[in-house]
Amino acid sequence: MRGAAAIASFLRPFRAIPQPPALVEGYTVVDGRRPCPDQLNRLLILCGERPRPAEIWQRVLERSLWHLQVLDAGGQLVGFLRVTSDQALNANLWDLLSDPGDPERPRVLAVLVHTALARLRQELAGCSISLSAPPEAIRALEAEGFVVDPGGIRAMGRRLG
Repeated sequence: MRGAAAIASFLRPFRAIPQPPALVEGYTVVDGRRPCPDQLNRLLILCGERPRPAEIWQRVLERSLWHLQVLDAGGQLVGFLRVTSDQALNANLWDLLSDPGDPERPRVLAVLVHTALARLRQELAGCSISLSAPPEAIRALEAEGFVVDPGGIRAMGRRLG
């Protein structure tokens, strides 16, 4: 992630479920339909990230447990998140993206995070969840019980390639 990224840990008891945020009329969460690599790259570029070749997108989507998209009223991709897991103890949220020019960005981030966690509660209750997120997602993560750098523990990452 460009700039200061937050590494967050989920500390709230997994059974406590906050109120679900809602999207404004016309926006929809899409689950199960594979996004177009060109649309994903457009979103990456808008978020200050480097685009990825279509082959890389195909590989990461195939290796993901599932992914979520948010489309605006015009059908344009304005949010994305994918999840990987060992199907037992750990889940990772990747590519938490939302269009910085979209007026509903905070809500899109909140819906992506909440929807992903709700689904993980059903499918993998009790698993550990980790992610790297852009600074603008911190409010949505904290609302769901994440604590940034808990106890002063900081993670480090390195972008390959």
